[in-house]
Amino acid sequence: MKANELGVLQLDGLREVANIGAGHAATALSQLTNRRIMIDVPQVQFVAVEDVGELTGDAAEPVGAVAMQVFGDVKARTVLIFPGPTAERITQILLHAQDSHFPDTFGEMEQSALKEVGNMLAGAYLTALSDFLGMVLLPSVPDLALDMAGAVLQATHLDFADAEEVLSIETCLRMNGEADPLRGYFLLLPAAGSLERILQAIRLV
Repeated sequence: MKANELGVLQLDGLREVANIGAGHAATALSQLTNRRIMIDVPQVQFVAVEDVGELTGDAAEPVGAVAMQVFGDVKARTVLIFPGPTAERITQILLHAQDSHFPDTFGEMEQSALKEVGNMLAGAYLTALSDFLGMVLLPSVPDLALDMAGAVLQATHLDFADAEEVLSIETCLRMNGEADPLRGYFLLLPAAGSLERILQAIRLV
């Protein structure tokens, strides 16, 4: 099954999963930062692999990307993309370092903090998916890349060369005391047959 074959009910089911995952992610980040966090309704869409770099608006924009493999009942790769302003603000809050600027002054501490946040948020999404679907989804140790948005999926796509589209969940987190929202993109790149297994689990195929 391909993404362009999905109907309204199937897309609505995936949006419900995205809502649950975003709620888990907001709770996890709220506990980490000790701030109240509200979430907008996540935007769910399927994006052609070659167009993923334009999700943030500019394929040449530097981003922070936390990637993990997923094992268990389905096989997939996940990539959590933080646009530059989000990556910068998250690390400033966690490290209490207002002079930390992405990507110019992103040293070992900043990269470690961003990787930990990405690992936590991606884990929140996977936990929500696992609970909702009744599936075992086990993440690998995360990898962090600081690269242009257009390059973040290159290595991932090589693992699943038959994949044509990526499930993108755009999440907008509004943190108490912050004027600008924190944006992130949770991307799921399923191996062959995994999308259909997910839809079967929510009884939509």
